[in-house]
Amino acid sequence: MWRRRITIDDRAITDGSGITLKQSLFPNFLVTILFFLWGFAHGLLDTLNSHFQDELNITASMSSGLSAAYFGAYFLCPLTVSGWILRRFGFRVTFMTGLCVMTIGCLLFWPSGVKASFGGFCGSMFVVGAGLSTLETGADNFLAICGPPRYSEIRLNLAQGIQGVGSFVAPLLASRVFFANTVDTQQGLKNVQWVYLGVACFVALLVPLFYIAPMPEVTDADMGLQERDISETDVGPFRKQYNLFLGVWSEFCYTGAQVAVANYFINFAEEAGYSAAKSSDLLAVGQGLYTFMRFVSSGLITVGVKPRYILATYLGLCFIFGVAATTTSGPTSVAMLILVLCFESACFATIFTLALRGLGQHTKRGGSMLVAAISGGAAIPPMTGAVATHTGNFHKAMAIPTAFYVLAWIFPIYANTVSRDLLDGHRMTDVNVSGEKKVVDGNDGVEVELQTGDGKGGTERVENVNIA
Repeated sequence: MWRRRITIDDRAITDGSGITLKQSLFPNFLVTILFFLWGFAHGLLDTLNSHFQDELNITASMSSGLSAAYFGAYFLCPLTVSGWILRRFGFRVTFMTGLCVMTIGCLLFWPSGVKASFGGFCGSMFVVGAGLSTLETGADNFLAICGPPRYSEIRLNLAQGIQGVGSFVAPLLASRVFFANTVDTQQGLKNVQWVYLGVACFVALLVPLFYIAPMPEVTDADMGLQERDISETDVGPFRKQYNLFLGVWSEFCYTGAQVAVANYFINFAEEAGYSAAKSSDLLAVGQGLYTFMRFVSSGLITVGVKPRYILATYLGLCFIFGVAATTTSGPTSVAMLILVLCFESACFATIFTLALRGLGQHTKRGGSMLVAAISGGAAIPPMTGAVATHTGNFHKAMAIPTAFYVLAWIFPIYANTVSRDLLDGHRMTDVNVSGEKKVVDGNDGVEVELQTGDGKGGTERVENVNIA
């Protein structure tokens, strides 16, 4: 139990490639804990943005520096160190590295609070983002591929639902506990210090847990052979994975729009006539619907609704209600923006899993690009904040994220036309549904048969093959 393999060979076939639904339950449950962590951090960030504007006397565009720092790490890490760690050392080490970096970032909030330094908070948030982006590079990929391929969207949407619980709880704690009856700036910032110290302690406790826990590893070779078992064709070179590239673009636009709406929701609601406390409650309502609809979407996919239909419908409704929010006023506009939050629910997970379909041996590389696309949260919120600062009107500023919902809709159009046969084929496959998986190495005609047992981390039994 105490000895774990540190490196992996991505050219090796492991029994992780044939893990069944039953065998995947515990490791997927363990990884889902991580989704709650960054959901909580993300939800807390939304509320902190508004409070920093009041307590440090900064503009909305300056406050977006927190989001830029957090999501800027998503652009750098997955494409460089996080992606390399995943391919070289596997999921276990990726999770442990992300947890350690996140712990350091949370601890850095203490000196930042002592100095009441907004720049220090931005730097701390960047380190937290580096840790979370490393976690997400591993976790999103893991849930997408650990288990039968036909259930990929369901697994990730359920985990995203748990993430939504964190996003729902964080604003409530921030408004009801951390900043409750706080009129002194120093006391409010000190509360933030204690929050992140508690998070750091909890995250640090997860590191040995992920070291000890059985964790199957799925290599590039596994995914290459699995793809041949599903489609019986070669996936081709990475440069021709157009389904992935459009998915990355859609993820960038959607995530940036989502973060912009969440960041400035409280300001939007206050402009519509609500108090700060009521605005925070309304954000919690929106986050609650956001979470609820993720579970509903998982149920819809389970009963047979195609994920590509859900994605096209939800993104279209985000645009429609976004337009309604910007062109109305008062409670009506806030209700429309809450509906935007509601239908954002399943978009991220569905884009991610659909874009990974058919990548074969390119899966981990493609997954790293999709996580890097979350960096849209560093680009679009500052644009929204700049418009709000320039015009003094948050209703007009919401036109920015609304426009990006249209740009994100390019991928569901492609998914429902050009790549629909590829996507539907993966939804109907029976690969890994049973306890036995048989694949063929197309390079030399050697047939490899894997019997799935207890897994033992998915790294003990391997055969080396060549994958084009």
